[in-house]
Amino acid sequence: MAKIFGYECRRLLWNKFFLSLLAVLLFYGWQVLDWVTILGVSHTAPFSPWSFGDYLCRLLPLMWIGALFFLTFFTSGKARRAAVLTDAAPAEPYRYALARCAAALVGTGLLALACLGEAAVFYGRYFGWYRWGELVLPALATLAPPLVFALGSGWQLGRVRPWLIFPWMLLPILLTALPLPESLGLLNGSIFVSRPLALGVLDPAFSLPVGAIVTQCVLLLAGVLFLIIRPSKRKIR
Repeated sequence: MAKIFGYECRRLLWNKFFLSLLAVLLFYGWQVLDWVTILGVSHTAPFSPWSFGDYLCRLLPLMWIGALFFLTFFTSGKARRAAVLTDAAPAEPYRYALARCAAALVGTGLLALACLGEAAVFYGRYFGWYRWGELVLPALATLAPPLVFALGSGWQLGRVRPWLIFPWMLLPILLTALPLPESLGLLNGSIFVSRPLALGVLDPAFSLPVGAIVTQCVLLLAGVLFLIIRPSKRKIR
């Protein structure tokens, strides 16, 4: 299992696609930090959880797309042909699936860590601010549920029809254009703009409404279930 996981990680991370995506993500992230975050969101400090969460939500569509692109390594025609050999191997096919999901999760996590590290450099360089513990909660609440859900749902869609992964990449872009309710505001970042103003105080402490917490928990749970569910015997067409 460990050897399979290591091989899949190398295949995902040691290629031009991952390096190109990482470069684009960091370039776009720095533009957001330098032009938007530095001004603060809704009268909050640039290093407040609200401004930081807005920054992460602006980068979330690219991370979502990257996570789903990782899955195409396992649903392509070449991968399906290789599946004939893995199905005949002594190891259970389910273990191969888990190793691949874990590798995709590692790749997605590295993209998220790169965005977090970039913000840390920005805050330290421009403001001399290093209280990173204050940003852990908004980072987890903003990134973990949608990215785990992206991997889980994309994995299931790719098993049904590999091409379904590509239109699914457009979902977060579509959500940014929709007027979502507050309970879904973490999906397009609108909650980081509207809630500080609704709380009625200057630079309020970070908090989320119950509806948003429930939504994120449902997304996270659904993503985990999609990842660990055993694949059927039917082959991908």
